This record gives sequence, structure tokens and C-alpha cells, in this order.
Amino acid sequence: MDAKRQIQRVRLNDRYVSGINCTPPAIEDFPHDLFDEKQRQGGAVVVHVIVSLYLFIALAVVCDKFFVPAVEKICHALSMSKDVAGATFMAAATSAPELFVNAIGTFITEGDIGVGTIVGSAVFNILAVPACCGIGAGMVVPLDWWPVSRDCLAYGVTVAILICIIHDERVEWYEALTLVLLYIVYIAVMYWDKSFQRCTRFRAHNADRSLSDDHRHATEGSTEIHMARSDKVQTTGEQAEHIDVPLQNGGTKTQEENPEPNYEYELLVWPARAGWIRKTAWILTWPIHLIFMCTIPDCEKPRFKNWFPITFLMCIIWIGSLSYVVAWMITIIGDTLKIPDSVMGITFLAAGTSVPEAVSSVIVAKQGHGSMGISNSIGSNTFDILLCLGLPWLIKSSFSPTQPGKHYISINSGGLEYSAISLLSTLMLLYIAFASNKFQLDRKGELAHVPEDGQVIGNRK
Repeated sequence: MDAKRQIQRVRLNDRYVSGINCTPPAIEDFPHDLFDEKQRQGGAVVVHVIVSLYLFIALAVVCDKFFVPAVEKICHALSMSKDVAGATFMAAATSAPELFVNAIGTFITEGDIGVGTIVGSAVFNILAVPACCGIGAGMVVPLDWWPVSRDCLAYGVTVAILICIIHDERVEWYEALTLVLLYIVYIAVMYWDKSFQRCTRFRAHNADRSLSDDHRHATEGSTEIHMARSDKVQTTGEQAEHIDVPLQNGGTKTQEENPEPNYEYELLVWPARAGWIRKTAWILTWPIHLIFMCTIPDCEKPRFKNWFPITFLMCIIWIGSLSYVVAWMITIIGDTLKIPDSVMGITFLAAGTSVPEAVSSVIVAKQGHGSMGISNSIGSNTFDILLCLGLPWLIKSSFSPTQPGKHYISINSGGLEYSAISLLSTLMLLYIAFASNKFQLDRKGELAHVPEDGQVIGNRK
């Protein structure tokens, strides 16, 4: 009988598990906990829950106060539109946790925790993040069909390539190199996005004109509308220092390039007039703000206005570090409560590493930049597959293969292929939802994504 099909008894954490192609649980990929299993089951797991919630708050603070302003500064410096910046810089930074987790899973544990987390977080980014944007924005946010269609097409091609690569449960070095090179192509396409956009809209206009001379004037009117939308997208990137913020009375106010921000939390000012909830939140988050103030330069302040590259880099470091600890805590919680690693990875672990995407996307959606938030959620998935998977795989298979002379990475779980296939259907559901809602983000359209999340997760159990 084939050895791979034999049922083996594997000793893991002093527990015997019977199965086919058994792989170590995710808790084995993290450092040892301060509490043993009996202590956690006796109530110590509450400590891990509290730490996880506190770190979620820290992630929200670093994204809100430092990361989003740094991305806007970079967007303005490179004269990039906000949707392109969301698909590149914001996606790369918020996906840093997945890159770190997959690097650990590839080089240290040599397991599938990195692949599982990335595939699981993809569902969260595709369905949950747009739903959070539509619900949290509190208003109808219009989307431009071009960046949404562009990012969905790019991600669909990326998932199809991933399915072809992991089909034989091994990743050759040249396959990993292909993923990295495709990301370089993806960045180039994003950089010259304006040229592609003009070309696409111009060809669509010519195709409409060739249908009938009777509809010439109607077609020209449609073209003017499309070009106006195109100019609007370009202007948001070129004039990022002037953002119009809607007011309750229907007017707008313009934020100048470097205003002195009015912080909700001042480290040295006690909120005496605030309620007890506000005061409690001030006390609990005071250590978070103090640490970030000492380690991250605030590029919104005039004296640090040119420090945005350092702010961006420090945000990546903090987001990656905090998300790793969050993933660690959630994994311990799942092991204590006897929740399977697959369920924890697809749900809680993936959601924990995807918090930066959700927070950042909701922030920019509230500012009216819905295309940037959606491009961030979809673009981060493209970054996850092409670079977070491709780069560690390429380095491992090329310079430190598991078996000398065999330059490939083995995929232990054969079910990942079917999970990747389900991503295509998930992506199709997202695009259909946008198209049916006339490319608008609102609560009506995004509430429909909630049952879709549960359906996809249920199909993977």
C-alpha cells in the first residue's frame, strides 16, 4: 500500500491523533505559552482574550493615526491616484502580517500555516472588508467601475495561477519566481494606470460610436461623463493635500496640506468634560498612544511633514509585530477551546491578520474614497499571493531546500487547492454585488455579504 495513504499515529502535544497526512497544529508554529493547557482551561485563557482585544485596539490606532496619513503623503509625492495607492502601497503595508507569518511557516516550521492564513484572509478581504466599508461609511459611497474591474481581473488571474501551481502539492523554484515577477508586472500596470484607463475609455467610446450614427450624440454625452470621472480619479491623486470633507449642512471644508491635527486623545490632557466611557477609554489606550508617539513620527505635524517614509516604515513594523502576536493569541485560544486549526485559520486567525485592511479601508471609505478602500482589500490579496507566498517560497526553494538538490516546496494539505478554487467564486460574488448595486457602497448592498461569509466558511469545514 502506498505509504502516503497509510493511517499513521502521530504524537502531538502528548495527544495521539489519527489521520492521513497529519500536519502539526498551528500552535506548534508559535513560541511556548506562559500557561500550560490545564491552566488555560482553568481560566487563564481569559488573559489571551484580553490581550487579543487590546492588540486589536492598538492595530486600529496605528492605522488611523499614522498609517493612512502616510499613505496619502506617498500617494501625493508619486502623483498616484488614490485607488492605485490603495492597490499597491496600502495593500503591501497592511499585508505585512501575512508576509511575516508565511515566512515563519516556510523557513521555521515548514508547514502550511502561512498558506492557510493567506487563503483564509482572502475571503475576509473580499467579503468582510467591503461589507465593513459599506456599513461603516454611514453614507452612499460611489465607486469607479474601472479600478474595481481592474483589481478583480488582476486578482482572478492571480488565483488561477496559484491553483495551477499548487495542483501537484509542490512549488518549484521557477513557479515561485513567476509569482514574484508577476508582482513586478502588477506594479508596472498600476503605475501606468492612467494611460491604460484613457485607452480603455477611448476604445469603449469608439466602439459605441460605430454602432449607429443615430446614437452619435448620446454616445458623445456618455463619453463626456466617463472622461469627467477619469479626471476626478486623476485629480484625487494629484491634489491629495486638499481633501474635501462633507459637512452635515451639505457644504464642504477643505483640509490644508499640513494642518495641526485636533487629536481625539491628548496624552497630557485629561478629558474632564467627557463621560465615563470616554475617560475609561482614555486610560486604557494611554499606553498605546504613548508608545506610538515615541516610536512613530507623526507626518501630519508640520515638523515631521517630510518624514512620511519613516512613518510608513514604522507602521509596517508595528502592524506586522502586533498582528503576529494577535495571531499567536487567537491560536492559543482555539487550541484551548478545542477548535480545529482549519476553522481558527479561516475565521479568527485570518480575521486577526486582516484587521489592518478592514480598519484602513473603513477610514478611507468614510472620507468618500470608496475605490481606494476596495482597491486596498482586493489589492492586498494580490500582494498576498504574488509576494507573501512567492518571495519566501523562492528563497526557500532556491537557497535552502528541505531536501538537498530538490529545489521545491512541499504543500502538506491537499485541501488548499479547493479553498483556492472557492476564491474565484467568492470574487465573482463580489463583482456581481457591485454591478447589481450600480457600483455603490451602502448598507443595503454590503449587508448581503454577511451570509456569503458564513456560506464560504461552512463549505470549507
